[in-house]
Amino acid sequence: MAMQLGASLPCGDIGTGAAVVRDYVQTLEGMGFDYLQAPDHVLGGNPATVPEGKRVGTTETAYHDPFVLFSFVAGCTQRIGFAPGVLILAQRQAALVAKQAASLDALVPGRLRLGVGVGWNEVEFQGLNENFSNRGRRSEEQVQVMQALWSQPHVTFKGKYHTLDDAGINPRPPSGRVPIWFGGHAEATYLRAAKYGDGFMPLAYPADETALEAFEKLRGLVKAEGRDPSTFGIEVWVSLGLGDEDSWRKEVAFWKQAGVTHVTAHATYMSKIHKRIAGRTAADHIAAVTRFQNAVKDLL
Repeated sequence: MAMQLGASLPCGDIGTGAAVVRDYVQTLEGMGFDYLQAPDHVLGGNPATVPEGKRVGTTETAYHDPFVLFSFVAGCTQRIGFAPGVLILAQRQAALVAKQAASLDALVPGRLRLGVGVGWNEVEFQGLNENFSNRGRRSEEQVQVMQALWSQPHVTFKGKYHTLDDAGINPRPPSGRVPIWFGGHAEATYLRAAKYGDGFMPLAYPADETALEAFEKLRGLVKAEGRDPSTFGIEVWVSLGLGDEDSWRKEVAFWKQAGVTHVTAHATYMSKIHKRIAGRTAADHIAAVTRFQNAVKDLL
């Protein structure tokens, strides 16, 4: 099975205006990329007042709301898919996210893959009046609520955090579901992904034995839930700020052998194994993804 190739949308670098976003995503689609990846942050702290040493997301980087962004992208493209990487689900009302995702899927069936995560930036939860401490447990119930609303015309549900009394959404996804992919690395996330998810987005693993062990663990959990691991997706991000054509080819070949289904060429994410590219213009980013695609396209 061929791996799908995606690319990130670097609005923080190239800008947030309609023209630059349209031109960028149309270029990716014309190049043959399968999907677009975009992050999610609602609020950011003031960078001038963040205490030194404290991890707080700030307003220095621009982020479009994923549902607004993908609705715009859907209107100016023909086939490219899109996935938030990841939507911070516990900051939002489950029924509202279910409605937004269903509406988008009804308009452009099959193009949305809903990546979800628990978030880390407490300032956002505070500003949105949501509980930061129970976000993981609450997000698990949110997924159950959303999947019920997508699959059934009317839902009765009584959980710890949600109550539905014979209520439903209209429209619903034509297929009765929207694919949910979990991001994160906590043990609880593995369990939730195996039980409820269609795929997993782990970003912490380099292309080595630690990734293989994590994937094997995940597939075992999926199987334990009575599900077929061969239908479960895995997405990894390859850093365009590190390496060269030879190292990218080795990494992509490793991921394919490991059973990865989606590879995202990412240009701005930073971690121990990811580095952003040096350039900041749309031309810089297109040049980076073009170089990567040319290096690995025969391996996909």
